Amino acid sequence: MPESCSCGAQLPPDALFCHKCGKPQREILAPEVETHAAADVLPPPPLAPPAAVALSFRNIAAVRIALMVAATATILGFFLPFLNWLAAGFFAVFLYRRRTGLLLNVGAGVKMGWITGVLAFVLSAISFTIQVLPNLSNLIQERLKNLPGQDPALVQQMARFFQSGPGMATAVMFSLAAMFILITMLSMAGGALAAKLGRH
Repeated sequence: MPESCSCGAQLPPDALFCHKCGKPQREILAPEVETHAAADVLPPPPLAPPAAVALSFRNIAAVRIALMVAATATILGFFLPFLNWLAAGFFAVFLYRRRTGLLLNVGAGVKMGWITGVLAFVLSAISFTIQVLPNLSNLIQERLKNLPGQDPALVQQMARFFQSGPGMATAVMFSLAAMFILITMLSMAGGALAAKLGRH
């Protein structure tokens, strides 16, 4: 590199331009920019839709809706027995879909109906305990007396059994088990029906 410009000015080492006349002192090369073909550039991956929360007792929205529907169905049970549990499962799925915007398949509808049925059973068991349990022994005796074609000695023996502690416990456990199966199955059927109708 020259130490002086053609105009006579002294240049510092590695000078690109003359500080006096502005004449370039060496060729400046522009850096090469790598260019990629359009085919090499990959589009960003599509955003995945937000994962739906599983239907279980950990799903707060599902439990709130199921509890509200179960309480309503328990009250309606005094006027519309059996139909109220089927309607409970149906409306639980309907309200959950309306609140979350998620379409439920039949399996999810059954789960929502099951959650509703379990909560409805708990409320019904409390109602059963308050209303029926004190008179359960008398109710069983009346039913046993009204059975046609039964041996009176056998009826009295069964009545004594149900008046005893183990007999009363057996009657209560059998009644609660039957209630649980009936309520949950009807609620699950209602949930499946609502999910099936909601997908059409």
